Amino acid sequence: MTIFVILEGVISLLLIAGGAFIFIGSLGMAHLRDFYMRLHGPTKATTLGIGCMLIASMLYFWVTEGKPDIQEMLITLFLFITAPVSAHLLAKTGLHQKLRHADKTRGKPVELRPEEVGEKPVPHPDRGHG
Repeated sequence: MTIFVILEGVISLLLIAGGAFIFIGSLGMAHLRDFYMRLHGPTKATTLGIGCMLIASMLYFWVTEGKPDIQEMLITLFLFITAPVSAHLLAKTGLHQKLRHADKTRGKPVELRPEEVGEKPVPHPDRGHG
């Protein structure tokens, strides 16, 4: 068994895992009940899926061309840095706009102090302006 067969197996495993993570993240985004639950699909599972696929692509071209591709490495790094930050900002915005949540996501968020939230901090498009 040569090293190329082992690397092909690893690349195939990463591609299958990436596809599974992306599929599960997409299902979560489509089927979960409220904004806060739906945030987990694209920010966690889909990020892992895209990361697995990028790493598999990087390994494939490293094996075939003999040198690593720095572009794919930078894309993967940028993805893993920006996805949690954007998820945090989206969650904070949802809390600030007082979006409705399912009963399963009950609780008093400590992220926002009373002085940060007015009666109606930002007009929400679904609730109207009045």
